[in-house]
Amino acid sequence: MDVRTGLFYFFSAVLLFAAFRVITARNPVYAALYLVLAFFQASAIWLLLKAEFLAITLVLVYVGAVMVLFLFVVMMLDINVDSLRKGFWKHFPLAAAFGVLIALEMAAVLMGGFRPSEDARAAAAATPVAADYSNTKELGKLLYTQYLYPLEIAAVILLVAIIAAIALTLRRRKDSKAIDPSVQVRVRSADRLQVVKMPAVRAAEPEAAPAAGEAKA
Repeated sequence: MDVRTGLFYFFSAVLLFAAFRVITARNPVYAALYLVLAFFQASAIWLLLKAEFLAITLVLVYVGAVMVLFLFVVMMLDINVDSLRKGFWKHFPLAAAFGVLIALEMAAVLMGGFRPSEDARAAAAATPVAADYSNTKELGKLLYTQYLYPLEIAAVILLVAIIAAIALTLRRRKDSKAIDPSVQVRVRSADRLQVVKMPAVRAAEPEAAPAAGEAKA
């Protein structure tokens, strides 16, 4: 076993452990951190497969943006873990059934779709790789030629999701204390302060005369 194979098994083992801890960790912050570790291990495996663009994209997009957002949201919401685990065993049979189904589908795809034949292996070994070969360039050619329409459909779906998220957050709330700056600029002193003259309701009482002892003192 060479060094590359050893690194692949090491990264794969750490990835499986981190993925298992994501779904078994009681603290959601720890689960998010284990998911970050899983993303790093997947990025390292992609580097071994010479998919540098996908590896750096996984680190920048998921670890650098999405997971940081998840951590901030989880830490700010102060989620009560005990209340979330109340219905765990109630829904466990259905979740286990779906998990087994997904595992069988992945096993069928991995065992049947990603196992090249002997002719394909021989052709891949005989095909020389150019010195100026760029994985990113080839990926861009595939995305914008063969997979152009699926890419555009995915972009439209993401655009609709962004607009929907903005529309949901911009709903007018009754308890909002936001102030319009344009209203503050146009305000006048007469709008803020009004002097009202009120008549006296009773006459002022005369001051009491000092006592004789106090006057001599």
